[in-house]
Amino acid sequence: MSKGKNPFILTIFFVLLASNLFAQALPSEKEFFARDKLIEHLFSITDIMVTDVTSPPGAARFYAYSLMAAYLVYSDTENFNEVPLFQQLQSPFDKLDPNFTLEREGVNLAFASTYAMLEVGKNIMPSGKKLTTAQETLISEYSKEKLIRKKALKRSIRYAEKIAAVILDYATEDGYRQLSTLKRYSPTKGQGKWYPTPPAYMAAIDPEWRTIRPFFLENLPSFSPPPPAEYSEDKNSSFFTQLTEIYEVTSQLTEEQKLIANFWDCNPFNVSYSGHMAIGLKKISPGGHWIGITGIASQKAGLGFEESLYIHTLVAMGLHDAFISCWDEKYRSDRIRPLTAINQLIDEAWRPILQTPPFPEYTSGHSVISKTSAVLLTSYFGENFNFIDTSEVFFGLPERAFDSFLKASNEAAISRLYGGIHFRDAIEVGMQQGEKIANYILERTNSHQNRLIEDSQKPVK
Repeated sequence: MSKGKNPFILTIFFVLLASNLFAQALPSEKEFFARDKLIEHLFSITDIMVTDVTSPPGAARFYAYSLMAAYLVYSDTENFNEVPLFQQLQSPFDKLDPNFTLEREGVNLAFASTYAMLEVGKNIMPSGKKLTTAQETLISEYSKEKLIRKKALKRSIRYAEKIAAVILDYATEDGYRQLSTLKRYSPTKGQGKWYPTPPAYMAAIDPEWRTIRPFFLENLPSFSPPPPAEYSEDKNSSFFTQLTEIYEVTSQLTEEQKLIANFWDCNPFNVSYSGHMAIGLKKISPGGHWIGITGIASQKAGLGFEESLYIHTLVAMGLHDAFISCWDEKYRSDRIRPLTAINQLIDEAWRPILQTPPFPEYTSGHSVISKTSAVLLTSYFGENFNFIDTSEVFFGLPERAFDSFLKASNEAAISRLYGGIHFRDAIEVGMQQGEKIANYILERTNSHQNRLIEDSQKPVK
């Protein structure tokens, strides 16, 4: 033993040093608080969408821009095109006014991020003004925890509002405002074409969504899937075989299959009738379900605020692009829904257990966006990340356990067959379409993602 060195004291020293480094490497309680408030107030946005009966593509757009504002607050540059995730936008931010400046001194960035997210939601959604209450709640929550003082609060709100204004300006150029000026859509006449379905016979939703600007997909046609099976009344044809499969599968569903179909229904247009009264049933959008899963994974993995903010923003932007690609195909192939075809060719009294959404069938939106989200989440959290999905508990459905994001996406996809609203090729090709979109996005963003993951694993010095 070296002279003058007490082994007991050395042991205590190294234990304390190691524990201190480990503690520093983990997010602080303040970060966990900030992360959880971000996730909670994302649900405030979801709640408004449910009330507004926001379409699935529209919901993805609202999530994306709201989270982009939160992410932008956390950046440390006034050149927004240098922000890592936004370096890859196929349509960059326009040059800002030369006099544009940001005063970051004294700003609580976590608070400002969440406030900016709500500010964009407040100004971009039809009933967004209701998010003023959420902003007031956020102020109260941070003040109660003594995480922000009055002076910092004012600075943080000004900062958040300035960033939100940048994102709102960017959103005005994506083609959304022009949708109402485009030629009114009418169903195409002819066999095998989509037509409004019972019980509500709603008009087609978002027929021109393909005109919306994507974030990452530069060449939309390159993500188009192969065409669907051609409509045919020949009982040996691929179309009729798939039609028969739906009819037979739905006639003998197990209780588990019924549960799966309802768990992934996510149809904001669901309507029930009582006499002559139509009652809209509250349901989360498909994108909202995957945003919920992202929050669940972030909390389980113990992510800090920045990491959680990054993966939420990436998933939301991926959802936005996936819906654009899917809707592009839906209104190109314009395929008939199983309900219409089965009633015409097999059984006029047949009804699926899920209500058929009001837009063409191919490809399956759930299949596309679920696979896109699952691939993005798998790239971040790993292949065997198990989780309990509680996203639908608020809407009266039990939680479900999954061994991985990809298994969850596979279940979401096949749920459309159990529900009687999609053909098998729309499901399987839709998953391929979603995977291709996700892989393309990852090619463009992985350098930043890898840095974030590496940084989270380094001890703080």
